[in-house]
Amino acid sequence: MKIQNAFKEFAIITAGTVIIAAAVFFFMLPSHVSVGSGAALAMVLSNFIPLSVSAITLIMNILLLLVGFLLIGPEFGAKTVYCSILMPVILGIFEWIFPAFQSITQDPLLDVICYILIVGVGLSILFSRNASSGGLDILAKIMNKYLRIDLGKAMSCAGMAVALSSALCYDGKTVVLSLLGTYFGGMMVDHFIFGINIKRRVCVISKDLDKIVDFVLHELHSGATLNEIIGAYDQKTNREMITIVDRNEYRRLMEFIRTTDPKAFVTVYSVSDMRYQPKVK
Repeated sequence: MKIQNAFKEFAIITAGTVIIAAAVFFFMLPSHVSVGSGAALAMVLSNFIPLSVSAITLIMNILLLLVGFLLIGPEFGAKTVYCSILMPVILGIFEWIFPAFQSITQDPLLDVICYILIVGVGLSILFSRNASSGGLDILAKIMNKYLRIDLGKAMSCAGMAVALSSALCYDGKTVVLSLLGTYFGGMMVDHFIFGINIKRRVCVISKDLDKIVDFVLHELHSGATLNEIIGAYDQKTNREMITIVDRNEYRRLMEFIRTTDPKAFVTVYSVSDMRYQPKVK
């Protein structure tokens, strides 16, 4: 079972990396728009260093991996080592198969839009698996962990310098598109990540609360908390159940509540992050 889960994990990570590499090669590189990323910096550096974008990306990823190992941990590092090597390899394959590839859209603005949408999907897949494609993604993950900055915003902050570096070899229009693409790209990644990780905090007061709690524990296999509450109007003591569920569990739970007690009082909150803070001795 562990081998099967590991295979599934790396299959998902591979798919995310291929999506990102395709977005970089087919949309970002032809447009010369440096939407803040490690590959974008490699594209700028390739104008001054006689190496391909894939080779420069590989070198940068190896250097940044050392930082990732020290600050993020071995699990993140192990997955990112795989992605960091795979990413430039896929770029190299694309460079070999399509040596003189030109823009599909022939419009830098459309290229940027396509790049943002496609790379946002790929990055959200990797971040959801606690992995990274390397490059500036590692810096974004570090900022998210230690500074509690949303991943999308961290990507934007780390990428702005790269976007500005495009001024060294490209025109003003390209620089502006690079800055705008980096900013909105970060927002898009943030949107995709919340869409994947979103959970709901459900609070229930019901005359059939025991049945609902039993459903949560034994059917959804989720946890629950019971609180004793007092109504302000009649001063009567009652019980409230609180549980955290994902989208599928939420749908099943609400359906069960509607059939068990249609008059149950339910409040729902969106939850995007859950952390356990250990006691400090």
